[in-house]
Parts: sequence; C-alpha cells; structure tokens
Amino acid sequence: MATLLPPSPATATTPPPAAQQQKVDYLNLPCPIPYEEIHREALMSLKPELFEGLRFDFTKGLNQKFSLSHSVMMGPTEIPSQSSETIKIPTAHYEFGANFIDPKLTSEPHMSHGMFNFDYKGSDYRTQFQLGNGALFGASYIQSVTPHLSLGGEVFWAGQHRKSGIGYAARYNTDKMVATGQVASTGMVALSYVQKVSERSSYLLVVEIWYILRKTMCRLRGKIDSNGVVAAFLEERFNMGLNFLLSAEIDHRKKDYKFGFGLTVGE
Repeated sequence: MATLLPPSPATATTPPPAAQQQKVDYLNLPCPIPYEEIHREALMSLKPELFEGLRFDFTKGLNQKFSLSHSVMMGPTEIPSQSSETIKIPTAHYEFGANFIDPKLTSEPHMSHGMFNFDYKGSDYRTQFQLGNGALFGASYIQSVTPHLSLGGEVFWAGQHRKSGIGYAARYNTDKMVATGQVASTGMVALSYVQKVSERSSYLLVVEIWYILRKTMCRLRGKIDSNGVVAAFLEERFNMGLNFLLSAEIDHRKKDYKFGFGLTVGE
C-alpha cells in the first residue's frame, strides 16, 4: 500500500523571482561622478556657444611660451528697443592677442595663478582638495547613498578676498533621466533635468548620433527652452587644429532668427 508523504518545504508555493523585491547592497554602491561634473549632461546639451554671422579664429604658436591669436567677427548686433521687434545693425570687429606663458610662477601678487588639485576615488565616493595661491583652499565630497542617488558638499576659503562659502548638491540618475540640484551660500542655485523622450526613439537617435560623431569627430549640441526657442551648435574637426562651426537659433514668437558659420584654426 502506497504511503502518502506530506509536501516538502521545497515544493511549497513561493513567489517567482521577478515578484520578489530586489534588495539594495549598500556595501557595493556605484562610484559617483566628480562633484564639479554633476551637471555635465545638461551643460553638454543646454549651453551651445551660439553666434550670428561670420566668425574666424586663428592661433599661431611661435614657441612653447609665446603665441599670437587673431579673431574676426562680422554679423549683426542687437540694440535696445522700446518695441517688441528686434533691431539689428551690421557690425564687424577684429581682435589681436599676444599670449606669453612662463612655467615659472612669479611671487608678485595678481601676476600669476597656480592651482594644485588632489582627487581621490573610492569605491562609492569621491573627494577633491584644492590649494591655490592667494590663500585659496577648497574641498568637496560626494557619496552614493543609493544606486541612483548621490549627495555631496563643498567648502572653500579665498583668503586674498576674505570670502568663504559652503555648498550642497544632489544628483539622481536612471537609465531614462538625470536630475541635479546645487545650492551655495554665495547665492548660487542650479537645477537641471534631462529626460529621454521615449525609450525607443531616443535610444536609436543617441546611438546613431554618437556613431556619426565618433566617425567624423564632431560635436552637436542643442536646446529647446520653455519659450519655444530652438538652438543648435555644430563643431566638426576636419583635422588637428582645423574646426568648422555652424550655429543657429530660432525664436518664432519674436520672429528672431540667427544663423552663423565660422572656422577655427590653430597651429
């Protein structure tokens, strides 16, 4: 006669692994990005170097310490107006510069600038110390508190100007968005938010653009603000020292359209 056995614990009903909540390993958190780079996604896309008209920059290095620079800019300049229409007048200007760089820093005040940075990267934190002439001291620290959230702070003291400050920052990032906030006792408040439009379209667009950018060695930045102003800036490097620039900004509400192109040459 067959003997009936009670069900073993292994055969008891258990929720599938997907339904179980994943536990966070707080001893194995990712290392955050440096404190001074918490806004890097927003800065790369929201601050293009826009200009209007023709721009030409040329830099000639004579030796390791001395170089000359030439800059030509031709384009309209906006002037104040009491009406809502934008008034522009054609202008052109030329700038010449002579740069002398001596590795030996002098001891005279306001005549030299030196800075020493010490960065340390831990498993789930980063810290940086800065020391500069003019009694400049600074320190920053950022720590991952969850797999997606990192918190940090900074302090600095400028003895030459007798100014000090303290700041705090937070960064939250996922595969679809990055949100950052930063405040300082100097009165600075910086907030940024970068969001993918959709998982499918934005992913394909990013992959294709970065493939083209790496192949042609160019950089494309753009922005769309809450006022509906659309701007884009393209910088393409043909070879070492030669860059081609394209700039555009469109404001349909004010009927203001800006377009520019230029070359940057360095030897």
